[in-house]
Amino acid sequence: MLGKNYKMSRTPRSKSYPGSLSDALGVQWAPRDLPMARRLQTLGAIGWISLVLFGEAFAIYLFFKLLYSQYWWLAIIYSVWMLRDIDTPARGGRTFEWVRNWAWWRYYRDYFPLKLVKTANLDPSRNYLLACFPHGVVCTGAFGAFATNAMDFYKIFPGMSCNMITLGGHFLVPFFRDLILGLGACTSSRESLLYLLDKKKHKGNCVALIVGGAAEALDSHPGEYSVILSRRKGFIRIAMASGAPLVPVFSFGEPDVFRPLNNPQDSWLRWFQEAVRRWTGISPMFPVGRGVFQYNFGVVPLRAPVTTVVGTPMEVQKNLEPTDAEVDAVHAEFTQRLVDLFEAEKHKYLKNAENTHLVIT
Repeated sequence: MLGKNYKMSRTPRSKSYPGSLSDALGVQWAPRDLPMARRLQTLGAIGWISLVLFGEAFAIYLFFKLLYSQYWWLAIIYSVWMLRDIDTPARGGRTFEWVRNWAWWRYYRDYFPLKLVKTANLDPSRNYLLACFPHGVVCTGAFGAFATNAMDFYKIFPGMSCNMITLGGHFLVPFFRDLILGLGACTSSRESLLYLLDKKKHKGNCVALIVGGAAEALDSHPGEYSVILSRRKGFIRIAMASGAPLVPVFSFGEPDVFRPLNNPQDSWLRWFQEAVRRWTGISPMFPVGRGVFQYNFGVVPLRAPVTTVVGTPMEVQKNLEPTDAEVDAVHAEFTQRLVDLFEAEKHKYLKNAENTHLVIT
């Protein structure tokens, strides 16, 4: 199925008009005779990136629009209910399968296309902590694989369920919080992670954590694979405290979905991005992709295949109070397993695999 969609996803050449303004500016327009399937795929990608970039702002606007209308009492009722529900994201969340099954996600999947691959089975009687890399600009592959059912996670890993972890601040936005809760998202607090991995409360649960976080997004550039791991040890302590196996997950092609602005470490742009990230926890990215009707610029992601590979689980001995040396030992083993996964799989999914290396900072 995905192979067929991949053939469909190749961008057809638009007509060339020598001497025209478009030709002078180098603008490549989308053909008008595109198949309906491709138009729906593009619409799915537009909807997704609009949700990521503008979803929270639009939700806040809707809330205040409701608050200052004749139906203000509905906003008050919702606010009271939201306050009573404020702990749900840290207590297992509230997944609605019909939200994860929306047709929208399938069109989104086929646009790139996205693919989920397993290298080993997962035991439905156990819980797993999926440590996902790289973040990319907006976690394209991980979102499709673990926050929707479009990539058949339940079929590939029978008996398993999945919760994707995100920043707690997203759950303070009215209406938006209910959507991401429906997708299975939970907050990134220690309490939340340990609750999801508690084998007395759950079995067959996969907790997908983007280890590099927002900081890693700043180093996302096409063809480059740079991940933040050396200074990330909190997830190791979570795995040790719960006794849950660690599973390395890598999304090949993730950096190719956008062409962010050049932001070297000593640039003013990087300084601004780092300052905002420290203040808000969110990296202000300027994703450059394509437009709705042309292929040269815009915020619509590029049609670049992304394959999310789930590696072999790494057993972690339960230890409620590990020493720094014990944490470092588990961290070193996991780091090596991530490198091994990248090297073993890159030739299957990257065009310039021989010259592409994983950079760990």
